[in-house]
Amino acid sequence: MAQNSEKQNLKDLTQAEIADLISSLGKERYRAGQIMRWLYRAGSSDLAEMTTLAKDFRSTLGNIARISSLKREKTAVSRDGTKKILFRLADGHLIESVLIPGRNHWTICVSTQAGCRMGCRFCFTGKGGLKRNLLPSEITDQIIQARKVTAEGEEIKNCVLMGMGEPLDNYDNTLKAIRIMSHEAGLGFGSRRVTISTCGIVPAIRQLSSDVSVNLAVSLNAPDDETRSGLMPVNRVYPLAELLRAVRDFQMPGRRMVTFEYILIDGINSSLNDARELCRLLKNIRCKINLIILNEFPASSFRKPPLEKVQAFQKILIDNHFTAILRESRGEDIMAACGQLGGGEDINF
Repeated sequence: MAQNSEKQNLKDLTQAEIADLISSLGKERYRAGQIMRWLYRAGSSDLAEMTTLAKDFRSTLGNIARISSLKREKTAVSRDGTKKILFRLADGHLIESVLIPGRNHWTICVSTQAGCRMGCRFCFTGKGGLKRNLLPSEITDQIIQARKVTAEGEEIKNCVLMGMGEPLDNYDNTLKAIRIMSHEAGLGFGSRRVTISTCGIVPAIRQLSSDVSVNLAVSLNAPDDETRSGLMPVNRVYPLAELLRAVRDFQMPGRRMVTFEYILIDGINSSLNDARELCRLLKNIRCKINLIILNEFPASSFRKPPLEKVQAFQKILIDNHFTAILRESRGEDIMAACGQLGGGEDINF
C-alpha cells in the first residue's frame, strides 16, 4: 500500500482528473461526479462515508488516494458579526479566512498563499514575506470548513480571493481551485459569485480572461506611477499604462465591470488633486471604484484620512460620473479587515 504522503489528494483534482484516476482502476468515469459531491457538498473527509460507491471500490481507491482537511485552530468574532478563522496547514504554517455577514448569507474571503511576497506597504500580510503557495485543496477547503461555523440555513453565497497572498502569483493552483469552486458537482459558485483581487500582475491578468470567467478587482491605490511604486513594488515591473491596457482588454461577461480598489491613506493618495488625477487615469474604462479607508495595523506608519476628506474625494469621482462606493470596513476590531490578515501574528486570537 502507498504511504499516505504518496497518495493522490482527491481535493487537488478536478472532476476530469478524478475521472481519469478511477478509470485507471476500471471504474465508470461518471462516478467522479459522485465523488465530487461527497467531497464538496457533503463535506466528506473519509472515503468510507461515500456510501453510493461500492465498498470494495472505496477500499481500492483508498490504496492510492486520500482526502485532506484543514485544521481549524480558532475563530474570532467581531462586534459587527464578521468571523475570522485561523487554519493550520499540514506543515504547520498558518493562514486566515474571513466570513463577512450579509442578509441571510455570507461572503467568504479566502487566502491563496501563506504570507505574500508582493510587499505592499499598507498590507500586514506582506510584512512576513511569502512562506509558500497554497494547494488547490487548501484554497477550497477554507470554504468547506467555514461552512461549519455558520448557522443552519445561512449560505456562503460569494467567494472573494482577497485574503492572504496574491492569487495570480499562485496562478495554476488558484485557477484549479476556481474551477472546482465553479463546478456544479463541486462548490457550485456561479461565475458572478467569484472575484479575484490582484495587485496587478499583467501577464496573469491577460491569461486569466481566456482561462476562466470570474469578476476582476484590481488594487490600484494611486493615480500616478511614482506614488503607486512607492506603495506597491509590483508597479515598478508593471506600471500603470501597462496595467490599464490589460484591464481594458479583460473580457467580462455581460455588463459586468472591473472593480478598482483604492485604499485611502492620509497624506499619500487622498487629496482632491489625487481624485482628479484618478478621474483622468480611468477615463473611458468601464469600471466601478471601491474606496477603502486604510485599515491600520501594528508598526504601520500610515494613517487613515478624516471622513470629511474621504467624502470630498468620493464626491469628485461621482461628479465625474464614476460609480464610487465607500466600502465599509468589516472586522477591523479583530484584525480581519482588508490588509490586516497576518496568519495569526496578531493579538486577536
